[in-house]
Parts: sequence; structure tokens; C-alpha cells
Amino acid sequence: MEVSFKPFEQMTPADYAEIGFMCGLEVHQQLLTETKLFCRCPAGRYSSEYDAEILRHMRPTLSELGEYDGTALMEKKTRKNIYYRIHRDTVCTYEFDDTPPFLIDDRALDITIELCLLFQLNLVGELHISRKQYLDGSIPTGFQRTGIVGVGGWIPFRGRRIGIRQLSIEEDACREVSDVGHDRVYLTDRLGTPLVEVVTEPDMRTPEEVAAVAQLIRRICRSTHKVRRGYGSARQDVNVSVRGGTRCEIKGVPQIWRIPRLVYNEARRQWTLLRIREELHRRGITPQTFQYVIHDITAVAGRLPYAPIQAALAAGHRVKCVVLRGFAGILNTITQEHTTFGKEFSDRVRVIACLTTLPNILHSDMATDVLPARDWKFLRRRTGATIQDTLVLVWGDEQDSACAAEEIMIRAREATEGVPRDTRQPLPDGTTGFERVLPGAERMYPDTDLPPVEISRERVERIRARLSTPVWEGEERYRRLGVPEDTVTALSISPRAELFDRLVDELGIDPKLAAVTLVQRLKALRREGLNPDRLTDEEIREVFAAYVWGRISREGIALVLEKVLRLPTDSASGSRVQRVLESLGPVLTDNQVLRAEIQAALERSSSRGFATTEKRFRYLMGHLMRRLGGRVSGAHLAELLAELLHGGPLAARVARAHG
Repeated sequence: MEVSFKPFEQMTPADYAEIGFMCGLEVHQQLLTETKLFCRCPAGRYSSEYDAEILRHMRPTLSELGEYDGTALMEKKTRKNIYYRIHRDTVCTYEFDDTPPFLIDDRALDITIELCLLFQLNLVGELHISRKQYLDGSIPTGFQRTGIVGVGGWIPFRGRRIGIRQLSIEEDACREVSDVGHDRVYLTDRLGTPLVEVVTEPDMRTPEEVAAVAQLIRRICRSTHKVRRGYGSARQDVNVSVRGGTRCEIKGVPQIWRIPRLVYNEARRQWTLLRIREELHRRGITPQTFQYVIHDITAVAGRLPYAPIQAALAAGHRVKCVVLRGFAGILNTITQEHTTFGKEFSDRVRVIACLTTLPNILHSDMATDVLPARDWKFLRRRTGATIQDTLVLVWGDEQDSACAAEEIMIRAREATEGVPRDTRQPLPDGTTGFERVLPGAERMYPDTDLPPVEISRERVERIRARLSTPVWEGEERYRRLGVPEDTVTALSISPRAELFDRLVDELGIDPKLAAVTLVQRLKALRREGLNPDRLTDEEIREVFAAYVWGRISREGIALVLEKVLRLPTDSASGSRVQRVLESLGPVLTDNQVLRAEIQAALERSSSRGFATTEKRFRYLMGHLMRRLGGRVSGAHLAELLAELLHGGPLAARVARAHG
């Protein structure tokens, strides 16, 4: 079945509008607290070491309305053994539901309220904690405690507003170590770490806009300087749909740059699934007329020259053949880049039947001749299939192969309905894969272990009084001040942003110089193996003050900061900045002294081979700037060096280039 869809690079906003593209975000951001959300274990302390391992099996429970969540029922099918690796320093009996929860961490709630104000949300009067079922094993209790703190907000984006549906506070889940077959292993050190979930309205119009809004939300969170940073501290769930389909969620995208291609492929997949449904209906295959047959072909599978099947038979496993009536050619339809519809069947078998060794299925629509035509013809005769049918082979032990065959049938029947409500896994190649059935409202129910928490007007006003400037306002102000564009975003979320204001307003420092130093120069020091966090704001201000008073040149600012960083922090020895300044000596303004220094450098470099005069000039400039320790203006030094090195037009040109 041929279905056309434009390549990623050729898609335009008009194309996405044509397919009815809709997309929203759920951004999860860990909060910077000392303890976890509902116990007093330390937060943010990670290690792969563990003192004990606990085995648990998950079971679904009824919601308050007496219903089971579809995701919970799906997880029950997997028959997973869930292993938890625990360390005595980061886990207590609360995490395993053996001890009631402590009251919610006050600092975590204050940070959440602050974020609600930045996202311009309406705060609830009382925080009510609910339980959200998680039967994939990522939370040992089988549920996550969560509560909505704010609703109905917005953020500005490219001349319009992106709606913020709600912001919740909740506890993080475990870190997955492995998931092979029926065994899933977790580390529990991250479990219970406070985080917020920011949920947007589906207001993004293209995959690129989704990534841009995710970046904006990330910047707003980081502008508080009260959230964790680093890989895994922030994760994005992306909700995608197209006209005629339904919402599917790409779960846990750890890197924002991956979002556009993932969203494109998910939109393409859903659009293609709708075309597959149309084709099946054209063939007369609907949910009501769908037909299938499952055959156990273990007795005759020995004649099939396919290594995975032969290995399964050698292990004493069974081979099943699912006949999908009228599906010929459907499984070979391209749904995503380099991906066919047949992979959706393989994903279901891998996730639910736990047949994780790939390949785990073989079907008659495959374009490659994995099995000779005569073998497919033989199997059609044995199963009563026709050339209009698709045959899907799967192998495993008795229980797993039976579960797999059932899932193949379920996925085929869903094809007659369109787009199933899936939670999708982000894959490294930019495509998505089945992770689990999308959960519904049945997974939520009230928590009776915790009382409501009043969010008083006094508490909110106290937090509002120290609220940071919204990042979009800060960025606009920096642009008006002439701050370089490549430093604007970093400065808006930098903990040195307040220091920037002091340098500009109190010392009259050029905004461009202040921004470049606080963002790019400090970053360069980190790349050299130094830790600029060891510099206090007062030390940086002291260095800039020395520049204003004429004790060091403009170029000397970065040099002095580096020298200060290389000194130990020792309050008994006085100011590190003053010690460095005293070691440098006064600013060199005497041209005669400077000419002597330059002449000596010229003589020392005379034996070195330089391809051009300009290369020799650049070498000498770097050498002299290091030697003179920032006590001379770079432009003045360049002018004198060029004059002595090569008089005339070259001197003037080189001096201007280094001015």
C-alpha cells in the first residue's frame, strides 16, 4: 500500500495546518530541595551502588468509580518481575508504602507557587493530593502522589499566547536500569524527588514551535535558580494529534533538540494510520467485519529456514501464525521514516508479551525474501489463508507466544478504527515506538493519608515580593542595552543576572562587556578546568571596579578573574582580588617601557619560523598580553606592535583589526 507524506525538511506550517496538526507539552522539572517531597531522605544524591534488592509484582486496583485503568490492565499482562535496588542513605520505608507520608516539603511548595506566578496561573486555595497509578514499576507503591497548584495561565510566544492549562507538584519516579524479558530493574535514589509538571494547551502549530516553547518553559523554570540542572532533571512529554485521530503522548523526551523530528514522525504515523483505516474500509474490513485466525504451527515450523524460529524450536518454544483476513500489503506501509506498520506489531509483542529479542515476528508482507515464496505458500495451505491475507509468525514459550498472538490480533483490529491511544517511546533515530496504552482518568483517586494544604494569601504575597523578572522581559531589556544576541538567553537565566544589573547601574560598565564576561568568559574558564562558581559576586564586582579605576585594562578583567580562581579561598589571607592586583603592578602607560617590552619579544621570536608577518603578529600579541598581565590596552599594544613589526599600511590595518 503506497501512502505519500512530505519529508521532514519539506514540511511547512501550511502543511501542518492541512493535516490538522495539534500539539501540547507536559514539562517535568525537578526542584532544588535538600529533601524529597513526602519524606526527609536527601534529594539529588545519585549512585549506582545499592545495599539491597527488593522484588515486587504489580496489581491493578479499582478507581474511586469502580473502574480499572487500561494501562494498569496492560501492565498486568506483562507479568513483570520488578526489582528495586535500594541504598540506605537515599530511601526509607515511606517509598515502599510501609510508613505514612510526611507533610509536603515546604520549600518545594514555595518554589512551585513561585513558578505558578511566573506562568501567570490562578492559584488554588487548597492543595489536595491525589494518587496516580503507575504499574510499570517505576514507583514501588504503584502510585504517584501529585496535586494541582495552579490553573489557567499563559506565556507570550512570537506575538501570541501559549495557554498553560495547569501546574502540578509531584514526586519523581525511579531510574530504570534494564528491562529485558519479564525482568525490569530500577534504582530508587531518584524516587520521591520533588518536581513540577507544566501542562500547556495544544497551541503549537509546528514541531519547531513545540521545541521553542519547551525551551521557553525550561528557561522560565531555570530563571528561579531553584530547579535542578543536568541530564534527566527535566523531561518533556509531547502530546500529538492530527485531524481525525486522537491524542498520543511521546513520553520522557530528555533533550529538546530531538523534539521536532519526533513530533514530525508521530504526526506522519497518525496521518498514515488514518490512510490505512481508509484502505481497510475500502476493502470492507471494519471493526465489525474484522476476521482473524490463530494457528499453532510448531509441528511444521521445523521446515522453515529462518534462524530465530529454529532457535526457538531448539529451546522448546512454540510458533504461532496469526492470519489477518484481507490485510495483504498493509503491514509493509511506511508509517515513519525508515519504519513500516509491521513494527507496530513487533513493538506490542516486545512490550506486552515481553519477547524482547529482535526480530520477534515475521510476516508475509515483508519486502525482503526472508522466507522463500514456497514456504509462505505452504503456510497458506496449512492455515487456510488466501493471497489477500497477511500471515504473522511469532515464537516464544507457551504463555508468551499466546499473549503475543493475541496482541497481534488486537493491534490489527485497532487498525480498522484508526489511531489507538498510545504512550510512545522516543527512539534515537527520531521515530517513536509503542510504550504502553495511554492512561485515562481511571488512574486517579484521592489520597486519604494527607490533609489539604492551605495556600494562604500571605504566603503567596511573600513569594510574589521576591519574584524574579520574567525571562521574556529580561531578554527584551538586554537587547535594548545592546547585549550580544548569543548571550541574551544565557544571561536571562544566569544566577549572575542581578550582578549584571549592579555592574551596569552602579559602576557604569558597558552592558556588552559585562554580559560577555559573565556569560562567555566564565564559561571559557570552566572549559579550562576551573570552577567559576568559586568566584563570588563581590569578587567579580571588585575586578570590574579595578578596571573602572584604571588599575587594569579591559583585557585584564578576564585574566584577573582567572588568576583569582587559581588562588585558594582563605579568608585569613585577605581579598583574593587585591592579592592578584598587587602582583600585577600598575597599568603600563609609558610608551617607552612598552616599546622595550615589544622589542624584547621581537628578538626572542626572531628564530621562530612564521609563514606570514600577520601570523607572527598574532603570536606576539598573545604572548605579550599574557606577559603584561592585562596592564595595557589591547588596541594600544596592537598599534605599537604593528608599528615596530612592520610600519606603514599593514601596521594601521593590523592595529584596527585588533582594536
